[in-house]
Amino acid sequence: MNKILKAKIMEAFSSVLPITAIVLIASVFLVPVPAGTILMFLVGASLLIIGMGFFTLGADMAMMPIGEGIGIQLTRSSNLFLVLLVSFIMGLIITIAEPDLQVLALQVPSIPPLALILTVAVGVGLFLVIAVLRTFLKIRLSVLLIIFYLIVFAVAFLAPNNFIPVAFDSGGVTTGPITVPFILAMGVGVAAVRSDKDSQNDSFGLVSLCSVGPILSVLILGIFFKPTGADIESHVVPLIETSQDVVKTFALEMPHYLVDVLYAMAALVIFFVIFQFISRRFKKHQLARIAVGFFYTLLGLVVFLTGVNVGFIPVGQLLGSELAASPLKWILVPLSMVIGYFIVAAEPAVHVLTKQVEEISSGSISQKNMNRGLSIGMASALAITMIRILTGISIMWILIPGYAVALILTFFVPRIFTGIAFDSGGVCSGPMTSTFLLPLAMGTCEGIGGDLMTDAFGIVAMVAMAPLLVIQFMGLMYGRKLKVSAQKTEAVLETISEENAGEIIEFEEEPAHE
Repeated sequence: MNKILKAKIMEAFSSVLPITAIVLIASVFLVPVPAGTILMFLVGASLLIIGMGFFTLGADMAMMPIGEGIGIQLTRSSNLFLVLLVSFIMGLIITIAEPDLQVLALQVPSIPPLALILTVAVGVGLFLVIAVLRTFLKIRLSVLLIIFYLIVFAVAFLAPNNFIPVAFDSGGVTTGPITVPFILAMGVGVAAVRSDKDSQNDSFGLVSLCSVGPILSVLILGIFFKPTGADIESHVVPLIETSQDVVKTFALEMPHYLVDVLYAMAALVIFFVIFQFISRRFKKHQLARIAVGFFYTLLGLVVFLTGVNVGFIPVGQLLGSELAASPLKWILVPLSMVIGYFIVAAEPAVHVLTKQVEEISSGSISQKNMNRGLSIGMASALAITMIRILTGISIMWILIPGYAVALILTFFVPRIFTGIAFDSGGVCSGPMTSTFLLPLAMGTCEGIGGDLMTDAFGIVAMVAMAPLLVIQFMGLMYGRKLKVSAQKTEAVLETISEENAGEIIEFEEEPAHE
């Protein structure tokens, strides 16, 4: 176990190192940052690495087996109503457990946070039911995505303009480090029982559908509440004079995140205990492993969220506001691209997705290629976001054509890539997006005197959209490569057949033994 944990931490270190180096270089050459703030950032990066290591190990030991077990167990039940009810409850619980959702809810004071959280949770629960039904009924994912996104954009035209970015952001924050392992594994479990030729293709897509539900439900909520704005407080950079101040700052904040994660994990544990009591699916040694996995997940999330929120948020907002207020404001575009390219590797849920994609595709879609595609998508999303913030372009001018192209591509790429692409969109918009990139966008918006509600918000939506295009283009190239390979194989077989046509193969008779 120690070797596995070390491997996970080293993997996290290699993921976080590039973004740490970029911020340090920017703090030296572009925006002078106080030494105390940089020290806070470095400690935050260290906690992020340790937390990610424990979390990914915990997800492998607990989250993945539970999700897959629930998926398999549900498909064995003959009571369809019970299956759908359990799916809805599970979607509701794991969404409320997402720490990212609570961060977003606190940014919109014109709507009670509890009302927003419950609205998003109901949206995820309902669409998880739809996702499970899709797998059972073998409905093509692209058909459902087109129908529901047409409904989403139709409803968006009825919602207040300054609430649309928040609604689309809600679809991204719900697919975070707790939700993704459960839903991905559940999709694999549900599809595995079918064992037909399309089951592998349908194992992905649950996350993508669960990302649509919150957007639609929050847009409807916005129509009724008609929010006019939100007073968003800037993150105050704490005064750090000594190394002892650094330790005190993190020590004071960690209990808050411990309480939040405990509440979130408690809901999951209760749900699992009820499931195990009814199904008796897991044996004693498996339960012991899952219990340790829960502990690692709890520890990892607390350490991760403390490091990111205390160490990363102040630096992100400071960089954005200082650069936006300077003559070098356009340098934010290439800087954001570089940050986006590397920061996607620091998202905990990305590791879960890429690993599962490689396993399901038997190595034909490698983690390396998936990571490269997601990095390109994230870089493109942040470049467009910064241009949008600096120019004040409405987010709808980008989202509508972007999703239109993504949905059209679903008819031309292998079906498995459609599910992977739309799942990737939700997975990329995790804790790093809401706790570093969103403050960076907010700081930029403040620096140029823009509207926080219409300009700063929407970055999660952009991050969720870009991978849809990049991964599907990967799928397009992958499909063409397979087609060319098949044609070459067919040509070789035809050549061999023609060369051997008409030939008489003589067999020498062995002399009879007397």
